[in-house]
Amino acid sequence: MDPAYTIKRSSKRKKLTITVERDRSVVVRAPESTPEEAIREVVESKRRWIYEKTTHGQKYQERPHPPGKELVNGESALYLGREYQIEIIPTDSTEIRFERRFLIPASLAGERSNALRNWYVNRAKERILPKVKSIAAMLGVEFANAKIVDNRYRWGSCTVKNNVNLNWRLIKAPMFVIDYVIVHELAHLLEANHTPRFCNIVRTHAPRMEKARSWLRENGQILEQDI
Repeated sequence: MDPAYTIKRSSKRKKLTITVERDRSVVVRAPESTPEEAIREVVESKRRWIYEKTTHGQKYQERPHPPGKELVNGESALYLGREYQIEIIPTDSTEIRFERRFLIPASLAGERSNALRNWYVNRAKERILPKVKSIAAMLGVEFANAKIVDNRYRWGSCTVKNNVNLNWRLIKAPMFVIDYVIVHELAHLLEANHTPRFCNIVRTHAPRMEKARSWLRENGQILEQDI
């Protein structure tokens, strides 16, 4: 049986690419004029690769403090690859402070789903977006725009308009993982598909590529949690 897949066409796209999303769905991005028969042939030729990607087991680790309904003292949250303790403090401020631990106003303790999210998004803009510029300069490529986005099943993407989108949840990962994801997306400006040349580009500019990929496999589900 042929692999199930979704086709997304674009008049601006010049090459056909196949990606397996984090939810294991298969997406084919193709130029507007590509016949469906041609797409089926490409998918069929990649059948084994698709099978390996969609059946690859994820190894997730349990957190020392599993998520509950509220933020409480003694619980912890990830930031740049490390767990930091949460401390609920009495204060009139509504701003979270980070001083080698998360200092969270008591007024926000009951807002678990949103309490840290905005803080994470702002830190991602401060720490990740400048890295996109510096890594692009290192690769010798130019991108149109870089944004921090909310996308649970993709760590990053590079669009046909040369926009780079990066998941805010990456700010919880170590910097070498963030660097790898940025290099991976920017490398698409040099090579659209995941060819050997593409892999060589990424490996050259992100020498800890294999370790970063392993870290994401083992901790991906943790990053996807609200905190």
